[in-house]
Amino acid sequence: MNAPPRAVRHKLQEERQSLTHKFKVGDHEGYITVGLYPNGEPGELFITMAKEGSTVSGLMDSFALAVSIALQHGVPLKLFCEKFAHTRFEPSGWSGNPDIGYAKSIMDYIFRWLQLRFLTGQQQFLFENLRLKPTSAFGPPSSEIGDLNGTAAARPTTNDQRPTTGSVHAADALSSMVDMGDAPSCSFCGSIMTRNGSCYRCMSCGSTSGCS
Repeated sequence: MNAPPRAVRHKLQEERQSLTHKFKVGDHEGYITVGLYPNGEPGELFITMAKEGSTVSGLMDSFALAVSIALQHGVPLKLFCEKFAHTRFEPSGWSGNPDIGYAKSIMDYIFRWLQLRFLTGQQQFLFENLRLKPTSAFGPPSSEIGDLNGTAAARPTTNDQRPTTGSVHAADALSSMVDMGDAPSCSFCGSIMTRNGSCYRCMSCGSTSGCS
């Protein structure tokens, strides 16, 4: 037989933990409710739009039901995020979520949020390192104390104008992972642009910084 093996559905318990997240994409507001298995993995998805009875609300409700059945049959959440994240269609707009920024569609926001919330990857690692991380308040870092021979560690020179408040600067955290230099953000989708010769190009929407 060339057919795939028959999957077994694992339903959630009658009483289960859930997580509800409010979102906004442009002028459309809604709620994402994720039902969890005892081990914390998502097993069902509900998408409730603020405008009940609309076409978007009906489509989101039906799509969430299909995703829930697929999750309970063993389809990995990572596969959904890879397929539906960064899909572009209306409605789209700024989400107000600092970890996501501009959402290309409601589908894009939902699965990028699910990826950030339940999966670990480069994007989550990037946002975690961009947040300020204060150092210990009990003393200076070990790099400033010196070695056992009494040699003092090198300190910032007077030409270094960055504040030394004991926090990791966002630009330092970003440059340690991706060499983007002083790349600006895209004026269309908000993503960080990458250098393309003497100009910059957005890898998400394909726009440039004005060069031909």
